[in-house]
Amino acid sequence: MTVYRKMTKMLLIMMLLTAVAFPVNVFAATGDTISIEFDSSAKVDLTVGQTPKQMKVYANLEGTSSKRDVTAAALWISSKTDVVKVVNGLLTPVNTGTSMITATYNNAVASIEVSVTYPYKDLTLEKSSEGNYKLGDSEASLVVNAKVTGGESAASVKDVSADAEWSSSNANVLTIASGKITLVGEGTATVTAKYKGLTATFKAVVQLPYSAIVLKDKKTGTTVKELEMLVGDSPLQLTAMTKATENSSENDIADKATWTSSNESIAKVKTGEITVLGAGKVTITASYLGVSKSIDVYVRAPYEALLLNPSGDQTLFLGESLRVKSSVRDAVNSTKNQSTSTVWSSDNQLTATVAADTVVSEDAAATVTAKAVGTAVIKGDYLGVNKTFKLTVYPNLTDLTIEKNEQELYTADTASLPKVSGTKYDGTKLDMSDEVAWTSANEEIASIKDGKLVGGKAGTVTLTGKIKESPVASPASAIRSKTVELKVTVLNKVLVLIGPETPFGLVIGEEKALPAVQAVLENGDELDVSALIKWEVTGSNAVIKQTASGKTIKGLVKGSATLKGTYSNKTISIPVTIEQKITKLLVEPSTLEMNLRGSKTIKVTGVFTNGKTALFSGAMNWESSNPAVATVNGASVKAVAEGTTTLTGSYQGISATVKITVVPKLTKLTISENRLQLAPGASQGVVVTALYDTGKTEIVTGAVAWTSTKPTVARINTSGTITAVSKGTTSFKGKFDNKTVSVSVTVK
Repeated sequence: MTVYRKMTKMLLIMMLLTAVAFPVNVFAATGDTISIEFDSSAKVDLTVGQTPKQMKVYANLEGTSSKRDVTAAALWISSKTDVVKVVNGLLTPVNTGTSMITATYNNAVASIEVSVTYPYKDLTLEKSSEGNYKLGDSEASLVVNAKVTGGESAASVKDVSADAEWSSSNANVLTIASGKITLVGEGTATVTAKYKGLTATFKAVVQLPYSAIVLKDKKTGTTVKELEMLVGDSPLQLTAMTKATENSSENDIADKATWTSSNESIAKVKTGEITVLGAGKVTITASYLGVSKSIDVYVRAPYEALLLNPSGDQTLFLGESLRVKSSVRDAVNSTKNQSTSTVWSSDNQLTATVAADTVVSEDAAATVTAKAVGTAVIKGDYLGVNKTFKLTVYPNLTDLTIEKNEQELYTADTASLPKVSGTKYDGTKLDMSDEVAWTSANEEIASIKDGKLVGGKAGTVTLTGKIKESPVASPASAIRSKTVELKVTVLNKVLVLIGPETPFGLVIGEEKALPAVQAVLENGDELDVSALIKWEVTGSNAVIKQTASGKTIKGLVKGSATLKGTYSNKTISIPVTIEQKITKLLVEPSTLEMNLRGSKTIKVTGVFTNGKTALFSGAMNWESSNPAVATVNGASVKAVAEGTTTLTGSYQGISATVKITVVPKLTKLTISENRLQLAPGASQGVVVTALYDTGKTEIVTGAVAWTSTKPTVARINTSGTITAVSKGTTSFKGKFDNKTVSVSVTVK
């Protein structure tokens, strides 16, 4: 057996030397084996007693990328057959150890390491306690060892703490790595270790080392639950006392505890010493080994308020300075100048600096000096009370200019103020609108409210703008004395403009006053705006002239035009007719009798200077002297009641009149006798009665016009008396208005 092993070893060495001296691919032809390789290059781990593992080897061939399985054709050798045996690539673990497995094919060689161990079992965890810990325990007591049986032999025991996979079920209680526990807080957690498929656990209980922390005033020894302090108070020292149990003695751990402040701008704490910095509420906490205790500290300012004079945001120009006083108020009528004791600061000292007077006096103040263009926040702080204001520094300016110098608006309306710019030394403009203060010469007409121009009553007023006043120390910038002016015209806000109801006519060559116009305002008031309205006329048939007594309109050429007037927010358009001169007016009829409720039309013909005529019936503007008798609308007259009235009208200044009589309408005419028999020479009277549509009756005998068929038989006079003359028969017919009556007379 020994001889066999020696021969095998020598053969292997010779084969390796040959492979090195003469690489396969030196003489390889297409299809020849270049090299061989295992199906996996990773180290092979086997366990005694496990099922044999099959290894495969593949040959790389010349001239192709494909691989050929040569497992069965290869020569397989194990360097230690007492560790692992190999037959055609099938590995059988025998005993713990390491062996090299070599495969040879066509002078190509491949080797791989195989490690054999006994199977692991019984993973156990060893610890110094039963799993009960207290925060603050020593590191030595927090070590856990993980040990496993197996590996080199079936009974060997190995410490795998460094190689095991550790975990904690509650990281807020503890964490563990490489078998070392780190305690975090009170509670329970399960510690788990895993190795080679084996798992071991134990339950850990973490307790606080102390029952509580008690904070005490070191000077008085009294327990502190909360504190009240004033800004400016001396630091206060606290102690932190702990007790493991109720019966344990107290232990001062102030220098060991971790002290924190919830707001270090109010108070800081170091080793239990509290130093207050500003007013407010802050929580001070002492923590030690998982135990904490907190108290609330209320820090108040010894004064109620800090006042700055001047107050509010300020503006300076380069080179200017501002004197600012700070005063504290601790009562309604109590003010103390603390300018020299106030801590002054500027958040941008490149823009502005601030320095307090060094001598205490009633006039003491801090001087703010503008250094560069920009903004800075100036702050005054005194014993917990503070005040700030924003300072804007502008470059020096040579002049102020306004975007526009006139503005119109309506009553109760608002408008933006015009832009105001300052001219810098280099000629460029800088918007200074926000820094300009405006004053009105008459605030009833226009005023400034919330940065807007507000219209009051109608009128015109001048507004003056200048840089806002600021209590700057001398010398002040010259730009502060510059002003700009804005002329503001406030107009009534109009709902409607009302012009003439009748057409507006002109005579060629003659001038006429512009029409009267009434404006109805939003509040319902009416205003005569005839003198305020702005007129313009369209076309070239007429022109508006300015005379000593005011504006007039003159007709130029026959035709039409439109007179357009604008007042405030409204415009009115009036049609204009331009005509030739009329010499006379012809009215038909000149007198008129009408019945009640009747209507008639008046015809008016105008004769021009050239002899031509035209109808102007509807343009006469007729008026009735007694509208209770008759009314007129345009050229139509309507009878209303009995009586008389006179219509008067004119056109182009020529007057005309029409006399109108209104009478009731006759509906029926009756006679007292229809038949008479008379002897010659005898007489008899008849009476004729008129009945009107008003129900009125009237004897009209004397107004009747009579006719006779045979005047030789009888005759009738105006009083209605019939006289027989000779024998025979005749009839009389009487007519009144449009009605008739008759009477038959026989003379025997």
